[in-house]
This record gives sequence, C-alpha cells and structure tokens, in this order.
Amino acid sequence: MAEVILNNIKKVYPNAEKSKKKRGKNPPAEEKKVNLQITEEGVVAVQQFSLHIADKEFIVLVGPSGCGKSTTLRMIAGLEEISGGELTIDGKLMNDVAPKDRDIAMVFQNYALYPHMTVYENMAFALKLRKTEKKEIDRKVREAAEILDITQYLDRKPKALSGGQRQRVAIGRAIVRAPKVMLMDEPLSNLDAKLRNEMRAEIIKLRSRIDTTFVYVTHDQTEAMTLGDRIVIMKDGYIQQIGTPQEVFNHPANLFVAGFIGMPVMNMFDAKLELTAGQYEAVLGEYRVPLSAEKQTRLKANNVKPQNIILGVRPEHTDLSEYGVPAKVDVSEMMGSSVHLHANAEGRDVIIIVPTIDTRNMPGMGALIHFSFQGNVVHVFDPETGKNLEW
Repeated sequence: MAEVILNNIKKVYPNAEKSKKKRGKNPPAEEKKVNLQITEEGVVAVQQFSLHIADKEFIVLVGPSGCGKSTTLRMIAGLEEISGGELTIDGKLMNDVAPKDRDIAMVFQNYALYPHMTVYENMAFALKLRKTEKKEIDRKVREAAEILDITQYLDRKPKALSGGQRQRVAIGRAIVRAPKVMLMDEPLSNLDAKLRNEMRAEIIKLRSRIDTTFVYVTHDQTEAMTLGDRIVIMKDGYIQQIGTPQEVFNHPANLFVAGFIGMPVMNMFDAKLELTAGQYEAVLGEYRVPLSAEKQTRLKANNVKPQNIILGVRPEHTDLSEYGVPAKVDVSEMMGSSVHLHANAEGRDVIIIVPTIDTRNMPGMGALIHFSFQGNVVHVFDPETGKNLEW
C-alpha cells in the first residue's frame, strides 16, 4: 500500500542513427513523425507526465496505441529507464532502484506463466525466491486461489487452462506477494468479449478484497470507465485529461477526449456560438439552442467571444422531434434496448439513439427526420486548438 507520485516524467529513446546535417544548413530542432516527437535527443515517447496516485487508488491509463501508456507503466515498474523527472513510491525516490526492490507486482497481457510449473508452483515461485516459510507460502497461495476461484486448478499446468483461468493465475501470482503497487498492462485484451466482462467484474471484486494501489493500462474505454477511480487519458506521450469517469464523460477537456470517451462516439458539427441579449446560444444551421445557466457562467468567466465552434452532442442526448436539425437516415441498427440511427446532417455523419419503446414508427433507411438536443448537454470546442471553451 503506497502512494505513487510521478513528477514531470519523460522518456526518450535515443535515435538509432544520427541525423545527417544538410550541407550549409542546420536540421530542424524537432519534427513530428507517426505521432512521435523526434528531437535531437531521440524519439520522445512520454513527456511532461505528472500524476499523484493516492494510497489504494485505482488509476487507469487509457489512450490509443502508441500514446505512451505502457511505457509509463514500465517506468513505474523499473523495466524502462526514466529519461527525466522523478518517480517516488511510498515517499522514496525510485528512479535508480532495481525493479525487484520496488515492492511492485506486474500482470502482463500475455500471462507470462511458467509452462512447466503447476498453477500452485507458478503462484508460489516469487515467495520461494524470497525464502518464505512453506506454511506461509501455502497459506498465501490458497488464500489467493480462493479469492480468484481457482483452487480447483492448483494442480494443473497452464496449457490445461482457458485464457480467463490463466489470467486469474497471473493475477494470483501477483497478489500473493502483497505488493505496495499492482501494475496491470492490458491484462484482458487477449480474452473474448464475454470473458472480458467477467474478468472486469472479478478485478472490481479483487480490488475490494486486497489493500493495494492499482495502476491499470488499457486502450479499451469500457474498462477504463468501469474500473478506474480516476482516468488518465493520453495522446502522443502527453496527458490530455485526468478525472473521474463521470468527469471526463460529462466535461471533456478537448476534442480528442470528447471523441475518445463514449460509445458511440460524440457527434461533432461545425456551428456558431452567438450572444443574444447577453446569453450564449449554439447555432447549428437554423436550429438555435440557449446554453444552460451553468455553461453560461463558465463561458462568461472565460470571457469567450462569439465565434465559430465545433459543437459536440452525444448520441444518447439527441431526440427525434418535429423540429430541430434536419437529417436523412442512412442506416438503422437494432441494438435491442435501442435503435441507432446513422444519418447525415449539416454535412456530417451523426448517430441518434432512440429507445425501442415502439418500433412500428421507427424511421427507416432514406427517411427524412429532425432531431433536437438541450442546452445543458452540448459541448463547445475551439476549432483551431480543440480546447473545450468552458474550461
């Protein structure tokens, strides 16, 4: 159990080849290539990463492939050297401390079990290396197996287990050590959808039964939203936003977060922000929406001027109506409890979620419809910077 503090952490991978200087000219100091920043030092994978993780908190690092989340996790584990900044665990500076001395445990994506050992031997291995007494090893292994419901598999080899059972063993091997910090690197990505749902529930139960700090890496926003006390959303090595699942869903800091969090993705429109009698309105074509009092207050506090904006509205916050924004239905998807209407409106693809209370009057392909939304659910973004103008 420990707090983890990352202060302005940076990771640079040195260039394999020195850049050739152009004759008579100096090369540019830095460039952008395949979402990575290339400098004279090398390839910058993580930059200006600062985060305070409280004792027993469950933090999720989420973002697209190549954003630096696994690299950050590996720096906490000691598997990657820290190029700049400071890492402290339980108040102790860890930059140059060997992984084995950090009192952390890590669960990998590919299980990393010893194939020639039984489940019991896999879980007991780290304790044997510590020269723990046999009785204590047996107690801890069986206790962890009971928590994870794998007691019946203790005598089996990994090859005789399913993917979900192997991941339980990998988690059990980590928790028997009672580490201060538990690191999990996309542990569910190799499982099918049903098993992922089951294992997410198991991890939530596990978290309530063991007192440790969790740092969890995933590219799956559903895992991030269901597991994390707070979510750290990353892109190109930088933190885009830190907040609770509800905060990042309701108040995305920028266009990237708005488009990354939420399924289906947020609808985006080219629109205008206007001031009418001292009140902000979002104008989309002929449709005008006065913003809520809360949004009015924040925009006025930021002294936001009338301007062109990107208007964001989540599919679940749109309603079919007799008036509003005109659209033409391209595809209608039956999803059980709702119908997802894929339509074209104002030159953009849009998704409208309609509850399946009565499917008899549901618009079909090619139908002309109108949809509307309220001023308390819209998001206004600067089209140039992508920043949420409320924040």
